[in-house]
Amino acid sequence: MTQPAQLTLPPLSLYVHIPWCVRKCPYCDFNSHGVRGELPVDAYIDALLADCSVDRHFAQQRPIHSVFFGGGTPSLLPGKAIARLLDGLRERLDFTHDCEITLETNPGTAEYSNFADYRAAGVNRISLGAQSFNALQLQQLGRIHQPENIQNAFTQARNAGFDNINLDLMFALQGQSCADAMRDLEAAIALEPEHISWYQLTIEPNTAFYSNPPSLPDDDTSWEIQQAGIQRLTAAGYAQYEVSAYARPGKQAAHNINYWEFGDYMAIGAGAHGKITWPDESRIERYQKTRLPDHYLAAAQTCAFTSHRETLAAHNLPFEFMMNALRLNQGVASQLFTARTGLTPASLEPQLTALREKGLLGTDPQRLCATAMGHQYLNSLLESLLPD
Repeated sequence: MTQPAQLTLPPLSLYVHIPWCVRKCPYCDFNSHGVRGELPVDAYIDALLADCSVDRHFAQQRPIHSVFFGGGTPSLLPGKAIARLLDGLRERLDFTHDCEITLETNPGTAEYSNFADYRAAGVNRISLGAQSFNALQLQQLGRIHQPENIQNAFTQARNAGFDNINLDLMFALQGQSCADAMRDLEAAIALEPEHISWYQLTIEPNTAFYSNPPSLPDDDTSWEIQQAGIQRLTAAGYAQYEVSAYARPGKQAAHNINYWEFGDYMAIGAGAHGKITWPDESRIERYQKTRLPDHYLAAAQTCAFTSHRETLAAHNLPFEFMMNALRLNQGVASQLFTARTGLTPASLEPQLTALREKGLLGTDPQRLCATAMGHQYLNSLLESLLPD
């Protein structure tokens, strides 16, 4: 396979990682750390801005079209801290006039004053980590909130002026039947959020559940739940546009779509991961910031925030691209593969032909799109694209 050439600069997003949470959930494999004592809010904001200053040349004169505050629990930071951070980021980077700015919120840490301050600071999308509306399930998941906290946080966000809210909801939980999962989904739909992220609980390495796994529904039950849920969400006006993402018209998550379309994203914060395209050098780079919060704060003394960086090998690019793009229900235009990787679909023709013959990939040569069966067996489809 030839080296990538004629890369074009994709759209640019910004990811900001807030590494603290009240308590680590047993299913969580993110870089999150339980709060011990008072949070070093001001020092962390200073470090984030210094981190951004070091990396701002990554923008290559592109504006930021989406920002995502993830964690951890970003809503542990007061609204005024988020305002200072966003003001500082705008001084260092250009934001589009309609930049989507999302902040993840835990219903157990939601306060109206913070929501109002977040909105005043420029946050225009809230992602609420509901996970379940069943008290026992929330307890088993290690969540710090109760079902009533979800309704309360949602109402507070609406009253603060948010007209774009996502609800995160899990299914195939411990002991969960299809009827149980549908009750959760009905509770979420009743709130009328603009976006629902509905995804199956999976057991990941380096989590408490991995060491002591709960008894989860079997594959047949999980499949029954998924199919019933898709039907119910569709009937309620939520179109599935990605494996686990459902949205009202015009409310798809711009930030996540940029990931799935193999766009670029700058990353600041402890353990944050970024991806940047360098067209003049015909290469794509991934990097990671220092993981532990204390080490990240200490790195601010020398502005040496990056702990790892690597250039993606040409033979890995097809898998890297497809791993994201094929999650989208409609896939992507074939020409996007060339624009993002510098390779042509012809370089993958033997694999693509085989996948089409198996009914896993659509037959339109102008699009790279998994079929319904392809989405059902997406992991197997992607494995066939791994380099030898």
